[in-house]
Amino acid sequence: MPGVTNRGKYNILGTYFRNASIPGGGFALFLATSAQTPTPDTNLKTDLTEIATGNGYSAGGQDINRDTVDFDVLTEDDVNDRALTQLKDIVFTASGGTLPASGSGARWAVLTDRNATLNNREIITYWNLVSDRIVSDGQSISLLNCEIRGNEVP
Repeated sequence: MPGVTNRGKYNILGTYFRNASIPGGGFALFLATSAQTPTPDTNLKTDLTEIATGNGYSAGGQDINRDTVDFDVLTEDDVNDRALTQLKDIVFTASGGTLPASGSGARWAVLTDRNATLNNREIITYWNLVSDRIVSDGQSISLLNCEIRGNEVP
């Protein structure tokens, strides 16, 4: 189940209603360890611990563009009174050793803005990977149909 942070809600509303810009012009998705659990009050990338870089994983994760390719689903659901968008499938493949390269496995997938200063990236939403994930050389961590929902609250 994803969680949209309060900072994420603030930025989504500011972008749409006030034409606020997105730092870096887009988003990034990084993998975080279980050292901290994200909550609605988690604001910055530095509030979480990113997995170790190397072996096919780069600091800050993968860039996500603000377009119909990277956000490949946008749906209005009148039956359930919500709207949703989905990210394209994101794959991190271990190359030259395990992924992560050392330490704890990936527990959270985290969507941030693409601020050039990694530690200043603001967290939009996060997904629980249920358990720590470590994969061997040649194997992948695949994130399929990561969804962000906007639900009506009566």
